[in-house]
This record gives sequence, C-alpha cells and structure tokens, in this order.
Amino acid sequence: MKRSFYLIFSALAVFAMFMAVARTPKAVAQDAIDCGTEPITLRGYFETGFDLPFRLAEEFTKQYPNVTWDISQDQFANLINATPRLLSGDNPPDLIRLPTMVSFANQGLLKNLDEYAEAFGWNDWPVPQLNQNRVAEDGTRGSGSLYAMGLNYSLTGIFYNRDQAAQIGMTEPPTTLAEFEALLAAAKEAGLLPIMQWGSAQSGMGLAFPLQALMASVGSVDPINNWIFQKPGATIDTPENLVAAQHLADWISNGYFPEDINAIEYTDANARFSEGEGVFIFNGDWQNAAYDATMSGNVGFFVMPSAEEGGSPAAMSAPLTFGIAANAVNADCAAFFFNWVGTNEVARQIGVDVGGSNPGGPSGLPMPAVAEGSITNETLAAGSVIGEAGTSMDFIANATSAIFAQGWTPELQKMVGGRQDAAGLLQTVQAEYERQLSE
Repeated sequence: MKRSFYLIFSALAVFAMFMAVARTPKAVAQDAIDCGTEPITLRGYFETGFDLPFRLAEEFTKQYPNVTWDISQDQFANLINATPRLLSGDNPPDLIRLPTMVSFANQGLLKNLDEYAEAFGWNDWPVPQLNQNRVAEDGTRGSGSLYAMGLNYSLTGIFYNRDQAAQIGMTEPPTTLAEFEALLAAAKEAGLLPIMQWGSAQSGMGLAFPLQALMASVGSVDPINNWIFQKPGATIDTPENLVAAQHLADWISNGYFPEDINAIEYTDANARFSEGEGVFIFNGDWQNAAYDATMSGNVGFFVMPSAEEGGSPAAMSAPLTFGIAANAVNADCAAFFFNWVGTNEVARQIGVDVGGSNPGGPSGLPMPAVAEGSITNETLAAGSVIGEAGTSMDFIANATSAIFAQGWTPELQKMVGGRQDAAGLLQTVQAEYERQLSE
C-alpha cells in the first residue's frame, strides 16, 4: 500500500512539475528568434482605417522576402466581438489587433511574451511602453507577464481647423476647460459646427473620447487608469466623473455635435472635418498623415486643458496594441516583427510618418525626422508634455473585452437621443463592467 501511494505521489509530483514547466516561458536566445529563410505566411487581423500596420507589413516583406502576409481587417466594434472566436479557432492569426487583453490572457488565448522580452531586451525599454500590456496573476493590468506589444505609442487630443478657429478668436490653444467651452459657444454663435465626431455602433461611439478627456480635466487620471486596469474596488461612477459626464451632456444639448452623430462612421467624420465641417474633432495622432494630406497647413492640435488654472493637461496615450495567439503557427516570426518595428530605422520612420506617433523602442535610439510644418510636430511635442506630467491614460473602451460595445456605445447613443443622463450613464456602465468581470 505504501509503495502504491509513493508511486502515485511521485507521478503526481512529476505531472505538477511538467505543468509548471509548460506554463513557464522557455529562455530563448535572440539569435534563435527570427523568420528563417523558408517561405512563411504571417496571418494578421488588423483594424480598418489604420494604415500603419499595413505599411509596416509591406516594408517587412521588402526586407524579408520569404515572409508574405494574409491580412484580414474589420471595424473596431466588430473586432471586439470577433477576437475570442479568432484566438480560440483552429487556425488563429499570428498577429492580431487587441481592443483589450485581460480576459484573453486569463483564458490562455494569448501567447505569454516573457521569453521574447528577455531574449530581445524589451524589459530594458522605457517602462510605460510595456506596462499597459502586462497582466498580473490576479488578472489586473499594469504589472506581471507581457501579453502584447505596441506598434507605436499614440496620443489623443483635439485637432482644430485653423481658419475656423481664427474666426472665433482663437489665437492659441485654450489653457483651461472654461476657455475651451467659451470657444465652443463662440463657434455655435458664429454658425459653425463646434465639434465633429462619430457615433455609430459600427465604428464605436466617438463621444467616449471627449468624455474621457473631460474626466481627466476635472479629476485625476489615477482612478480612471485603476478602472481600466481592473484594480479591486475601482469604479467609473465617481463624483468627478459625474461632473465630466454632465459637461458632455450639456455639450450635446447645446448642439455642439452634428445632429446625425449616431449615424456617422469614423471615416466619414474625418472626411467631413477635412472638408471644413467642424472647428474641432477629438481624435488620435494616427490620423496625422491623412490630415496633413487633406488640410495641409490648416490643422492644429492640443490636448485637453485642465479645469484648474495652471493644472496639468492629460490625455489618452497608449500603444497600438497587438498580440500573438497562444497557438500561433509563426509565433517566433511575429515576435521578431515586434522587435523589428521598435528598432529598425525604416520601420521607426514609418511609425512617425504614417502613425504620427512615437515609435517606441529602446530609449537610446534617435527620434526619426519629422516633416517641417507637419501636424506630427505638434502631437509629438504634446506627448512629451504628457509624459513629463505623468498624466497619460489608456482608453476607457479597453477596460473589458465588451465594455465599449455593450456599455459606452449604447449608453452614449442614448444620451444623444435624450434617453440617458449623466448619472445614469455612469451607473449603467459600471453595472455592465461589474457584470462582465463576474463572468
């Protein structure tokens, strides 16, 4: 009996050791991680409307001709819904744009990138580049193992039509929320559309951008980040956020947005803004190249000012996040691509020229050249201010895998239609957030 027990115990111990080894990423030398020389097809699933990953993929194939791409693309809202199915399928994508990541990491659908971080030296890159893509054992973001990488590091803020801004007396960006709201009122009085924004369910409700900017203007970014990172006890329904949501509700009732906002797609909003409809638009620096092409010399940028005189501005600043499926066939090549994006001179230049953003990578590498007079000069300068102030945030749509589609988008659409108020918006989204976390 004792011998049988000993054999069973030993077998269980060996099994436990095997499982521990299986969960622990293996140490791999950097020179062993590449795309080889044999033909490889990297399967990608990218977001519609963002040229950067497509241009990077094209350049990667120029430099590594044995690698070709099979890329699918979809709108952000559809991508949110499709990601679980894609990651768990029999032939998952090697690289996939991630609207969120915690649930996929917890479910074992994303590849743990710690072995690659060690091999390529990513852990020595500036901390903020990687922390947003780490998931701890308790399921919170901001620390723990690495499950994704950024193709660049975006900044969101307020773009403006210079000619129309001059018409309402704006000679320089506002320094307080009150000054900005005075400009919105002046635009309305002058017969101009104050803010162009999108709001369709297909693209995801764009009013989440000004709402989050208002949250950070009237309060601290810390509670917002805690909520996005799923810290214990975090809530979006705070007194400060109620003030922010009421500001947004007032903007809606004052007619500062297009009447048809709930039907406007992201691409249509940008086209209409480029054609002169709207003094301002809340958007990200990924749109820089398009704005420079369609509004050359007539577009400016600033981040949302604080509600307090002399207060620090704040902004969403997050990586354009991509992950590797846990069962990806070409995981090593995909990881090699990540490293190439952050370190290759041509790739980094594409990150600035096409993405309009900081390309990330090791801190010692020089920033690629920026075209004289381009809007990218303004967004990069604003990003430096946010970085020094320590007031960056991830996007509130990234808190859970479905909070954008099932929380923010429908409730903000109801607010536009007069069927939801500021308090109800926050209460409903918080309830949906807690429901999703409990599943």
